[in-house]
Amino acid sequence: MKGRAAVKTSRISAVAAAVAVGVAGLLSAGPAEAAGSVHLTKIYYDSPGKDTRSNKSLNAEYVQIKNSTSRSVNLRGWTLADASRHRYVLPSVTLKPGHTVTVHTGQGRNTAANLYQQRRAYVWNNDRDKATLKRASGAVQDTCAYNSADRDWTAC
Repeated sequence: MKGRAAVKTSRISAVAAAVAVGVAGLLSAGPAEAAGSVHLTKIYYDSPGKDTRSNKSLNAEYVQIKNSTSRSVNLRGWTLADASRHRYVLPSVTLKPGHTVTVHTGQGRNTAANLYQQRRAYVWNNDRDKATLKRASGAVQDTCAYNSADRDWTAC
């Protein structure tokens, strides 16, 4: 009987250990969470001052995209759109780990930190809108919506 009891106890211990490992796995961050993401962090939808459509005013309207992964991500072909389907296709820009790129509405020269949609009119509504960031494949990467005329910007 001692042999059977030892085998039974050994099996129970093995099952308990497997359950503990499984539970610990569920409680810890999964690979996607640990790896981070490329996501929207801020929309400045109502540029300061009067809406004069000057390039300075247009460029004060912007969206920020952050790479919180541990690897560089090329944003070529990704799109940023509002609820009215104003769509901007991002150029070939490499977003390094931990870095942010700001997408301005107006005109300017693209750099690794600042992209310009080259528009002559505002995109983001001053009261409510929704930004959608999609991968080049068309898959939705992130969205950020706001519904407030009390502020000029929103954190995503």
